[in-house]
Amino acid sequence: MGTKDIVIKLHNTKTRKKEVFEPIDASNVRMYVCGPTVYDRAHLGNARPVVVFDVLYRLLREVYGADQVTYARNFTDVDDKINARAAESGRPIGDITAETTQWFLDDMGELGALQPNHMPRATEYIPQMVAMIEDLIAKGHAYAAEGHVLFAVDSWKDRYGNLSGRSVDDMIAGARVEVAPYKKNPMDFVLWKPSTEDLPGWDSPWGRGRPGWHIECSAMSYELLGETFDIHGGGNDLMFPHHENEIAQSCCAHPEGEFARFWLHNEMLQVEGKKMSKSLGNFFTVRDLLDQGYPGEVIRLVFLQTHYRKPMDWTDKKAKEAEATLRKWRALTAGIEPASSAAAAVLEALADDLNSAGAIAELHKLAAAGDAAGLLASARMLGLLTDEMGAWYLEGEQLDKSFFKSEVEALMAVRDLLKEKGKESFKAGDRETGSQFFSDADGARDELNDLGFEVKDLAEGYEWELGPRLRHKGAVSTSVEGVSASEVTRQDRWRKTLKKLKSYRLGLEKSMKERGL
Repeated sequence: MGTKDIVIKLHNTKTRKKEVFEPIDASNVRMYVCGPTVYDRAHLGNARPVVVFDVLYRLLREVYGADQVTYARNFTDVDDKINARAAESGRPIGDITAETTQWFLDDMGELGALQPNHMPRATEYIPQMVAMIEDLIAKGHAYAAEGHVLFAVDSWKDRYGNLSGRSVDDMIAGARVEVAPYKKNPMDFVLWKPSTEDLPGWDSPWGRGRPGWHIECSAMSYELLGETFDIHGGGNDLMFPHHENEIAQSCCAHPEGEFARFWLHNEMLQVEGKKMSKSLGNFFTVRDLLDQGYPGEVIRLVFLQTHYRKPMDWTDKKAKEAEATLRKWRALTAGIEPASSAAAAVLEALADDLNSAGAIAELHKLAAAGDAAGLLASARMLGLLTDEMGAWYLEGEQLDKSFFKSEVEALMAVRDLLKEKGKESFKAGDRETGSQFFSDADGARDELNDLGFEVKDLAEGYEWELGPRLRHKGAVSTSVEGVSASEVTRQDRWRKTLKKLKSYRLGLEKSMKERGL
């Protein structure tokens, strides 16, 4: 089965059922995911949707082609939480949002998340938000009152609540709504609000002010993806009111479109069986866990072991088990070239509503069968066992011969073939060709020694060990003329050595093939 034959099925929150995913345009598959409000470090719960939709992004790229998928995830950089952080810290808002945006990107990068094609910041789209609000007022879906602009829920009453499955009356009864005398309906929500001189603000037809939270995603998704796009994702805590309000705004502003055709929501995260909270002492940011020594790849595997629509429980036991699993897999795949594609069973699991837990089970089967190439290609489909995610493994006690084993053995097998051909040539009386074969065989041994290995020929076969240069655990200072010295870490040296070793072997094999061997 080729990737083009894969049928993706996704649970659509809008219809409450699993549906076959057919993009609007297979050459331009579009997905929007709600991103963070940038005022502090991302906590563990914030990271779950990043990993979930990163896997979906990878699957879509695999099926439709990397250049045919557009993924947008926003940064909310204008918000009352940011204003409050600036007031209490005395720091400029721009400094806070720039710093925390980079923190987010760095921390999610540690979890192996690919960066989306677009990462719009709300403050970059204020004119588009103002234009959308003006349009909503003109169409009778919004009204200005006391410097505010509010969306009139009654103008969308028949469809408001369809996503979350609630009626307007139920939402009024169960929600904490801001009571304000200028609201026509308690459920009306803010599109624009006035700003005092000490708060961020932009000129608008309603005076100096700033956008409400919900309007930004409607404006940015329209500008980047159009009036109708394929998938909108986020945590299920955003279903109401944020996503419900996005739908109302977007469909009223662009009635000719559908906004998002598929809605996907991930469940929440717990820590050791309890809701994560500062009062319980179980509140962790991603950076907290990384600083405590949990590798990003381990965190990612723990996340993927639970289906995205089920609550996920982070436990120390799961993390230790995930680390042990990854150590085994990395040892098995060290020096191996991945298969040309992920295993069909892994792709089928992911295509079945992102069943990452099922895909992980298939990885265990590949490992048990000794299919290192298949395991490596399939794990990388999930963002695991990549070179970028492997530094933690190389820094640990598993830095041993197994990292180079398969590549050294492959080169020595080529060397054995050269020696055998040399013997045959001498036996046939062709000393010149025989000498060349033996010279090439000696060259393979010398290359290994030059790269830092110690190879010793025995009466039968050979033995090899890591030389002192490779065994050295610390960083090594290097310098180039005119350039200051820099530290090259052990894992960097090992990666480069493996790359050189593989390149030499492939070159030797190519030369042999050209000689008809």
